[in-house]
Amino acid sequence: MKRSLLVLTITLAACGLQAAENESRGKPWPLHVIDDSSRGADGVRLADVNGDGLMDITTGWEQGGITRVYLHPGHRAAGKRWPAVTAGKTPNVEDAVFADLDGDGRTDVVSSCEGRTRSMFVHWAPKDPDAYLNPAAWKTEPLPASQNVMMWMFSIPMQVDGRRGIDLVAAGKGADCRIGWFEAPENPRKLDRWRWHPISPAGWIMSLRTVDIDGDGDLDVLTSDRKGDQLRGCRWLENPGPGPAQAGPWKNHFIGGRDKQVMFLTVADLDTDGTDDVLVAVSHGDLCFFRRRPAGPPAWDEFSIAMPENVGSGKAVAVGHINGDARPDVVFSCEHASGERSGVMWLSFDKSPTEKIWTAHEISGPAGIKFDRLELIDVDGDADLDVLACEESAPAPGNRRGLGVFWYENPRNEKGAESGS
Repeated sequence: MKRSLLVLTITLAACGLQAAENESRGKPWPLHVIDDSSRGADGVRLADVNGDGLMDITTGWEQGGITRVYLHPGHRAAGKRWPAVTAGKTPNVEDAVFADLDGDGRTDVVSSCEGRTRSMFVHWAPKDPDAYLNPAAWKTEPLPASQNVMMWMFSIPMQVDGRRGIDLVAAGKGADCRIGWFEAPENPRKLDRWRWHPISPAGWIMSLRTVDIDGDGDLDVLTSDRKGDQLRGCRWLENPGPGPAQAGPWKNHFIGGRDKQVMFLTVADLDTDGTDDVLVAVSHGDLCFFRRRPAGPPAWDEFSIAMPENVGSGKAVAVGHINGDARPDVVFSCEHASGERSGVMWLSFDKSPTEKIWTAHEISGPAGIKFDRLELIDVDGDADLDVLACEESAPAPGNRRGLGVFWYENPRNEKGAESGS
């Protein structure tokens, strides 16, 4: 009897401490759904496709098997459903990205598909800008050089060889996985003439970024690879410069996290010393902060930022000024955020970003289970950063679609925008 009372007392005390901690984190931010009409929203990528100065979105819906585009409706209407178009059917889609592949001034979309599809697709945008939201005006074609090469996970437009149109850097996961680039032909519309150049073996690529790491004037490839004994971790591939060498292997340089299952990364000057650092979420682990040394060849020192209690497993990370002070803050998202666990939060440090324990602040609350990439932008025009994201798992019984594509409204400036632009 005494033991039962002791266990009950300890349990109640722990619950009380957890409740107090949750209360100290603040209330969840207001949630605004952009679209929840399909299933498996898998990442958000941004571009201003219509030249109105506002960021638009493309997203692949993995279980729904479609790729969609969303046009920002203006600040006053940003809290409502956004005008959208289904650019094409894309079974097993893992990623979609904007790119004007043919240089006609109309922003196309490229989808990367895994599973049995194992192909990339180009969705050619309508020539008539007024037809952008007409699904019948879009044309979807597979990229032949990508078919059955691997399960494709991610791609990013990049001018690699300095010739013709924009090229595509892409990568996947599983057997025969590679990082490489598709070389654009003279006429990018002739998709059968695009050529694939593998530049590095890989295991399971989560992120691809184009950054001039070594400061030599060309773009290198920064990546996070979550699987594989030899190449897992955060690393960068050194662009060998124009010429035949670009079509062969690029030199690999490790940054860190080789003993961890790294997820989505971001690049930001977290310590404000004038050099860009790398920050990455870790599956079932703390965030990793790779602080770049300010002098000498590219090198990083690794620090841990502890994940708070009662959250899911780390999935993605972003850096921005959330509360308006001089110090950058960190926003992270999670998967496995079931029950009362939070899936999206933001962290602030006291004196130095190298501190292991940061102060946790609520964003999502318990709604949502499996979140993905994050973008920090001022969605509603009130001069603070909101959080744009997606969630692909059902947050509650009876809702099999999940939260879909949405944004959290930063409550710092509650009045919102005065203009409708």
